[in-house]
Amino acid sequence: MKKIALIVVALVMTLSANAQFEQGKGYLGASLSGLDISSQAKKFHLGINAKAGYFFMDNLMGLADVGYDYTKDGAKYLGLGAYGRYYITQNGIYLGAGLKFRHTNDFNDLLPGVHAGYAFFVSRTVTIEPELYFDLSTKGSDYMNYGLRIGVGVYLFKDQYTLKNR
Repeated sequence: MKKIALIVVALVMTLSANAQFEQGKGYLGASLSGLDISSQAKKFHLGINAKAGYFFMDNLMGLADVGYDYTKDGAKYLGLGAYGRYYITQNGIYLGAGLKFRHTNDFNDLLPGVHAGYAFFVSRTVTIEPELYFDLSTKGSDYMNYGLRIGVGVYLFKDQYTLKNR
């Protein structure tokens, strides 16, 4: 009986994720990085990001990202990024790539990067998204970033954010 229940739960989760990555849907998300699994692991590091995205075609989303990073030595980074995310399968596994502009009081930097993650649906539209990331710096290897990011995402249906004629 337990096996049947597990199969039903897995099937429902797969089917509920099936329609989430369709063209025309929107996305809002926020994430936290600096969980001591990064190039900055020897010193305290905290990063906060906000994201907005749109599915231009099935399984392909464009993302805009704004973020703030802080390190124990007092360095503060502001970042703006543009990314693409491709959902490999309808179960939520994705790969992405993009470019981030990072600004500090001392310098500006461009960081091309890649990420891979999983959108775990906790409801029909809300996800928890663990993600591995790697950002290469044009300033040199001392400025590159890699690590684990944990996020929360909301997948918006067309009906949720368009005005209806009454």
